[in-house]
Amino acid sequence: MASVGLHILAGALTDRLDQMVKPPEVDPPQPEEEEDDLDEAMPRVHITRKGALLFCLFVVSAVAFLYFVLPQITGDVEKTRDKFGDGNRVWLGAAFVFTILSFGGYMLMFRGIFIGDGSRIDWRASYEITMAGLAATRLFAAGGAGGIALTAWALRRAGMPRRTVADKTLAFLILTYAVYMVALVVMGFGIYFGLLPGPATFAVTVLPAIFGLSVIVIGLMLARVPPDLQRRLEGFARRGGRMARLAQRLANAPAAFSAGLREALCHVRRRDPALLGAVAYWGCNIAVLWACFHAFGEPPPWPVIIQAYFVGFLGNLLPLPGGIGGVDGGMIGALLAFGVDAPLAVPAVLTYRLFAFWLPTVPGAIAYFQLRRTVARWGEERKALGIAPARA
Repeated sequence: MASVGLHILAGALTDRLDQMVKPPEVDPPQPEEEEDDLDEAMPRVHITRKGALLFCLFVVSAVAFLYFVLPQITGDVEKTRDKFGDGNRVWLGAAFVFTILSFGGYMLMFRGIFIGDGSRIDWRASYEITMAGLAATRLFAAGGAGGIALTAWALRRAGMPRRTVADKTLAFLILTYAVYMVALVVMGFGIYFGLLPGPATFAVTVLPAIFGLSVIVIGLMLARVPPDLQRRLEGFARRGGRMARLAQRLANAPAAFSAGLREALCHVRRRDPALLGAVAYWGCNIAVLWACFHAFGEPPPWPVIIQAYFVGFLGNLLPLPGGIGGVDGGMIGALLAFGVDAPLAVPAVLTYRLFAFWLPTVPGAIAYFQLRRTVARWGEERKALGIAPARA
């Protein structure tokens, strides 16, 4: 968390301030910060009884479809169901280890992008923010908006200026999902043109590769947009009427993306070791799927697993809680298109989702409540020091 990439980036764009003069990037609360940022309430999901009932009904229906109906559609029903009880425990244990390493890589990148010297956000707070954000992403919003809102809230309560949070959030997402887009391009064209092993199926190789390449080209084009474009259009907006003012407001999105991309490129130029966290996050996630294949049979070639994984993750674009059903079905469909047998693909993907999606939800929910206490402690520390930021 962009693909998926651009969809997620839209959530962070709305968090950008209208002013285009960047305040000092320091972690302790500054006079420029708004008091509202330090007293802002924790993002919460307001759930009605009807909403909770519908959500539970959807989850039960999706799980029932994936675990009971899908094996019948793909054929070999008994063989597919029998696979679930025959998983190799050693490989399932390896999948568990890869899951932990994946989230370790995610936290490493989080600290590299957001946390500077002297920050009050230590490793424990970093764990709470990342795990709570991942849980919110999985449960409450398609495309990751819930996780973005929770992470941004915690960073602002830690004293980071709102503008800095927006720029660094975009940089974090760009660097994370750049790996996604590059993988779609390399694996897609590589498999189709015979450079990498795997069936050259046009729909799951070339089309995703074109999509990834398009996202990369559009991103590089937006990098040419001045980060202060909205400020530059102020005179035009005053003279041009309603349409000119609308154009000025719309200019905020590409300008914000440009600022985030430039922040991301600074980390690349410095060869920031934290960038390895993005590779570790995706790589270990894919390794979970690979281990699940080994648990139930002979896995397909690595390029096929990687491409099917990323194609399936496009299911996050669907308006489904956590991509439930969309991601699972997308991965299984891509694997079937590559010629993987359904009795192997179905249990491997569903077990992967059990590890990568459902397993971290419990510690993520616990981290959510731990984060509330941590942020409350930061507030008490500010009061003890007599810090009372003036409204900007």
